[in-house]
Amino acid sequence: MPKTFTELTRHAVNGATMGTRWSALFHMPDNFDIAPVQTAMAAAVDEVDGQMSTWKPGSDLSRLNTAHPGEWITLPERLLTVLSAGLAIGHASGGAFDIGMGDAVIAWGFGPDVADQRRIKAARVTERLAAHEGLELDSARGRGRKHADLHFDLNGIAKGYGVDRLTEVAREHGIDAGLFAIDGELRALGIQPDGRAWTIAIEEPAFDARAPHSILQLRDAAVATSGDYRHWIDVDNRRLSHTMDPRLGMPLTQSPASVTVIASDCMSADAWATAMMVLGETRGLPLAEKLGLSVLFLYHGTVEPAGCGLFAP
Repeated sequence: MPKTFTELTRHAVNGATMGTRWSALFHMPDNFDIAPVQTAMAAAVDEVDGQMSTWKPGSDLSRLNTAHPGEWITLPERLLTVLSAGLAIGHASGGAFDIGMGDAVIAWGFGPDVADQRRIKAARVTERLAAHEGLELDSARGRGRKHADLHFDLNGIAKGYGVDRLTEVAREHGIDAGLFAIDGELRALGIQPDGRAWTIAIEEPAFDARAPHSILQLRDAAVATSGDYRHWIDVDNRRLSHTMDPRLGMPLTQSPASVTVIASDCMSADAWATAMMVLGETRGLPLAEKLGLSVLFLYHGTVEPAGCGLFAP
């Protein structure tokens, strides 16, 4: 006989990862041992960080970044999974999502180093080779190689994958309902014990305040938001977003304030939120409708949002 709401204990666990925090919220019977789950979840996100960080010189991604073009590099399965997804979404978005923007991210001061004018000039080349054109993966042999001097950055997809790993660990421990998150990327499994979907707040894209713009009811789906209002740099009294324009090798100068995407998995939602920031509403909405993505575009100083799918006004 299934447990009733009153017979379940609420568990909320969290920890540090990727420069922010991961969290998991779920309900289980009173005799459930939370310690192994918390340990396994922490290990899962630490593994993602250890493989995909650009801040750690010893990460597997850093090994790929420092490799010579044409040199095959042995890569772990999870990193290959994320790289493959990044290349596929890069191709599907027409290059709007590009994991090969690591040189620009570092040059503009969004990586482990301060902004550097020499690197900025080098990043702003007229002809950039897209990652999906310059990286070859051989998943069967667990390896990859660059065909150009590319520097990869997975900040627009790795956190989402980390959330997916949290949900996998939960299922491995018999947890089939819960809410899992890293920073602004979230994934919901099942429903709450009282039968309601999980309630998610979409944040108002404001630089100087934190307030909800709208509320989602999420069930067996993931949501991710990319915006210009949390991570930026000031250049000549102008705020520049941490999201890079792959066409120019520099931060976006014209974009929505934020884009929220719902998808079946958090890795895809994370990457497509970044892609839609780059594409903008005019180019992004037709593609989202074609792909069946639910997308919400928000702008500074406006009332009515634009979107498609579940967010249609």
